[in-house]
Amino acid sequence: MKALKLALVVLALAAFAIPAQATDIYDELRNSGGLAIVYRHALAPGGGDPANFDVEDCATQRNLSAAGRRQAVRMGRQLRTRDIPVAGVISSPWCRSRDTARLMRVGKVREMSRLGSVFQSPDRTAQRRERATLKLLRRHADREGVLVLVGHQANIIDLTGIAPTSGEGVVVRYEPDSGGVEVLGRLPAPPTS
Repeated sequence: MKALKLALVVLALAAFAIPAQATDIYDELRNSGGLAIVYRHALAPGGGDPANFDVEDCATQRNLSAAGRRQAVRMGRQLRTRDIPVAGVISSPWCRSRDTARLMRVGKVREMSRLGSVFQSPDRTAQRRERATLKLLRRHADREGVLVLVGHQANIIDLTGIAPTSGEGVVVRYEPDSGGVEVLGRLPAPPTS
C-alpha cells in the first residue's frame, strides 16, 4: 500500500513537470479570444500589379483565377466546419483580397487601406501600414472570437517573418510586451483543384 501511494505521488508530480502537448491550432482558435488569422489572398497568378494598376478598377489588377475562387471557398469551409468563432473580417481593398474574403463567407467584409499591398511601396508606406495593422491587432487582443485579415504576402512577411503561399493563414496573437505579434501556427492553403 505504501508503494502504491508513493507511485501515485510520483505520477502526480510528474504530471506537473511535463509540459502540456501543443494543442491543435484549430482548438486554439476555437478556445482563445483575441487571436487573428492573417491570410494571403487565394491564388491570383503572377506577381505584383501591372503598371496601370488602379485600386478602384479590378480590370487593372491581378485577380483570382477560377482555381483561386475555389480555393477561397475552401478557406472559409476550413473555418466553418471547425466551428471557428469569427469576430470580424477585414480585407485589403485590392480585388483579389476582397474577393477572397467575400468568397470565404465567414462574416461581413470590411475593407481597410492599411492592409493594401506593400510589395511595390516605399519603405515608409510599408512601415506605416505595419504599425496600423499592429494597432488593429492590439485593439482585438482582449476581444472574443477570431479576427480574419485577408491581405498580401509582402505585408505578412513584414508582420510575421513568414512568406505564406496563396490561401495560407498565419495565426497570431498581439504581444503587448514587444508591441509585435506572436506566431501561434499556420493554416495550410486548401487545394486549388
